[in-house]
Amino acid sequence: MDLFTILQVLDSTVRLATPLLLACLAGLFSERAGIFDIGLEGKMLAAAFFAAALAAITGSVWLGLLAGIAASLVLSAIHGLASITFRGNQLISGVAINFLAAGMTVLIAQDLFSQGGRTPSLIGKGRFEPITLPFANEIVDIPLLGPIYYELISGHSILVYVAFLMVPLSWWVLFRTRFGLQLRAVGENPAAVDTAGVSVVGLRYAAVAICGVLCGIAGAYLATGLQAGFVKDMTAGRGFIALAALIFAKWRPWYALYACLLFGLLQAVALRYQNIDLGIVVLPVQFMDALPYVLTVVILAGFVGKAIPPRAGGEPYVKER
Repeated sequence: MDLFTILQVLDSTVRLATPLLLACLAGLFSERAGIFDIGLEGKMLAAAFFAAALAAITGSVWLGLLAGIAASLVLSAIHGLASITFRGNQLISGVAINFLAAGMTVLIAQDLFSQGGRTPSLIGKGRFEPITLPFANEIVDIPLLGPIYYELISGHSILVYVAFLMVPLSWWVLFRTRFGLQLRAVGENPAAVDTAGVSVVGLRYAAVAICGVLCGIAGAYLATGLQAGFVKDMTAGRGFIALAALIFAKWRPWYALYACLLFGLLQAVALRYQNIDLGIVVLPVQFMDALPYVLTVVILAGFVGKAIPPRAGGEPYVKER
């Protein structure tokens, strides 16, 4: 395998890992505050549809992005209302959001566009275009460094760079700010936070809102950056893979980056190689397609070491009188 092929695989890895990374960071904020969110899949799906639909209607990908974020925030508000205000079961609320998004997106898409639950293909300013970073064309001929900068680092859409910048930003917010300290404390001991005079409900709603924004960006990227339109169930389990990556990362931003890149690499290899000849046996493309999901099951089965979630995760907080 030559350098160019390796760079192409890694380039695909970055693109495919981007929605996983954004969704994983979304779940990180939510679960660190004690709100488990299985509805990441549904929020991404709703965001993907509304982003693609508005981009197709208006011709503006930025309006599409705002629509995707807004749709995800609405579902986040529903999840917050059910699990924080009414103290309902967080897992059931998340599952309900997934079902709601799966049915709603196809129904509205068919009503608006009559294309079998799809949106029209996005062109021009209706989707995010690749960005050529400074000096990429000038140094492309420099051995090793030039191709890496030109093929791997440059040439992505703006949301890819936003996703990777969110990793150090999330780390700083969670571990270097007062807000992050309070957010983590709410997920561990909400009673102590309440005793200190800080609103547990307010912090949890803030975490759910951040989760909604990040899921909105992830879904919008799927439909307007990675692909050029919305199709039925286009998230394809990415929300659940992001949850597995979050457990794999043990609820830490930098580990989340590595976990999502691993999942992205498996998907990139499956797309690049239809059949892999190992000499003794030939691995069919179906096996490679299934690998990310198999790895998800393995991770959830607990083969990555002991992953301890926030102690108050999944438990509604009842203020003592």
